Amino acid sequence: MEQRNTVIHLEHVRKEFSVDNRFFSKGKRTVKAVNDLTLDIKKGEILGLVGESGSGKTTLARVILSLTKITGGSVLVDGVDIGKASKEEKKEFRRKVAVMFQDPASNLNPRETVESSIMRPLVLHGMPKKEARKKALETLRSVKMDERYLYSYPHQLSGGQLQRIAIARALAIDPQIMILDEPTSALDVSVQAQILNLLLDLQEQRNLTYLVITHDLNVIRYISDRVVVMYLGKMVEVGPTDVICTNPSHPYTKALMAASPILDPTLRGREKSIMKGDPGSLIHLPEGCHFHPRCPCAMALCAKEEPGCTALAEDHQVWCHLCK
Repeated sequence: MEQRNTVIHLEHVRKEFSVDNRFFSKGKRTVKAVNDLTLDIKKGEILGLVGESGSGKTTLARVILSLTKITGGSVLVDGVDIGKASKEEKKEFRRKVAVMFQDPASNLNPRETVESSIMRPLVLHGMPKKEARKKALETLRSVKMDERYLYSYPHQLSGGQLQRIAIARALAIDPQIMILDEPTSALDVSVQAQILNLLLDLQEQRNLTYLVITHDLNVIRYISDRVVVMYLGKMVEVGPTDVICTNPSHPYTKALMAASPILDPTLRGREKSIMKGDPGSLIHLPEGCHFHPRCPCAMALCAKEEPGCTALAEDHQVWCHLCK
């Protein structure tokens, strides 16, 4: 396979939030939403990011998008450190990276037509309105929607149509990278399949790089090349999708996969191991391995020492004492 270049490089990324203590307490508490994360995203790949709510997935996406200020480490996009980028470099970054949020309806102005919504980012980037209108029509057709929808308002469209408009709006600026936050969570199953197939077609046609954030492991199985599993702000396992989904190594990844619905009717009778306990607190993080209070395989070492990275293969890493 041809070696692909790294388009996003995350180096020891940290994002912490300070929150006030309770009324009678002094000082502030720190929420470690993303904790010392290093990762490369290759050009043209689809990277899935999974984990329970509160694991730091969306915060990491916001750090990459520069929507929230990084606490420590660095984010490089095409070799440019976003935290130290000049005004011109940041403008170029906005052209390269597009985002599609979870609820497309809430991100469209109800008083604007579809045409105006797609044109707005183009006009903000300096494109003349006449050219922006032409681009809006071209982009709408690329998501398999008819010209007549240009003059519709958001309330006149279905969930699937709104999602296609959101994709068209993101594609209008011809990005190289798209960050998709729960791209199918609000859609019917049949519409989900249509949107996922559309995203795959567009990725192949335009050689896009996707970062897909979702709770739906079936979406990850279908669309991604590689999967990153996060727990309480840290990566616990990263590897090819087929390996992570069929032969995971970290106890947390195994528990996640066991908790997902079984679509194969021949396997529905198998016994499932359900993860016990609640996700830990990002304020009071456990000592050692963060997952050890819920881990059925925990050893004494897990409560004392944080596990380092173990490479099980060239493209498969896990952070677990059991895998040393």
